[in-house]
Amino acid sequence: MAFRVRATLAVALLLALPLQASAQDYPSRPITFVVAFAAGGVADSIGRLVGQRLAETLGHSVVVENRGGAGGNIAAKQIAGAAPDGHAVLVTTTALAISETLHANKGFAASDLTAVAIAASSPESFAVHPSKTAASLKEFLADTKGKTISFGSAGIGSGSHIAAEYFFKEIAKVPATHVPFQGGAPALNAVAGNHIDLVSITLGGGLVAQIKSGTLKGLAVAGDRRIDATPEVPTFGEAGFANFRAASWVGFFVPARTPAAVTAKLNAAIDDIVKRPETQQRLAALGFEPVTCDQGEADKRFRAEIAQWGRMVTALGLKAE
Repeated sequence: MAFRVRATLAVALLLALPLQASAQDYPSRPITFVVAFAAGGVADSIGRLVGQRLAETLGHSVVVENRGGAGGNIAAKQIAGAAPDGHAVLVTTTALAISETLHANKGFAASDLTAVAIAASSPESFAVHPSKTAASLKEFLADTKGKTISFGSAGIGSGSHIAAEYFFKEIAKVPATHVPFQGGAPALNAVAGNHIDLVSITLGGGLVAQIKSGTLKGLAVAGDRRIDATPEVPTFGEAGFANFRAASWVGFFVPARTPAAVTAKLNAAIDDIVKRPETQQRLAALGFEPVTCDQGEADKRFRAEIAQWGRMVTALGLKAE
């Protein structure tokens, strides 16, 4: 019996050696960042920013591949099935958390992925044409009483769509019609042209520049506090709607079975990059705020996001195949 126990322990140690070695020697070749959305978007911009600095930190190049489609699920499925060695990294957004409840048949589950880092966050926001006389969100709702509000977003199932529809239906309890667009820019153009009543979009979706130029008027941001880039725009809480928070973030993910030492090393390197003043300046220009936390906290935050967005998706009865 003792021999059998010793033999079992020996086998377990031998099986653990490759994982220890892979963590110790990581990275041993170029790292691939698979961005879940098209080039030029926020996930792509932040992924390339971090990738360039990460290559300098770890001593191996970082190759960026854009694999958009299916709301980010094509890229997520690819990484979920990749070798768990930290050389293939998913760069994605809040869409990954939303997808867990919204999409029934996506070919993978959130449990197949581990969050390495959540690097940046931008609150969902409401904005209107400056011709609207309302000085606050409550005044806007009062002015539109008895009418159906038309609001635009970057598309059906986007965080901006879900957040706004949940707000109007479950919190403000006012009639509203969603007008989906193929991206944030067309939605911004529609409200700037006064073709819709309101746009729901993250500050990082191009809204900051529109507010600063006076093209649009910000009504509220769904964050814990006002954002430095737009200090004049109050939170939903300040606007009279406490506890309404929703944000879009950019995060980095690896296959679930990736050794803990590898994910910890990646997390430390990405956090160091995000803490640099030049990185924070770039993020601020994009309308995002930096986020730093250890790997365990990043994954915990991701699971909480799944639950939060899941409640909203379920309450609205949304489903996508």
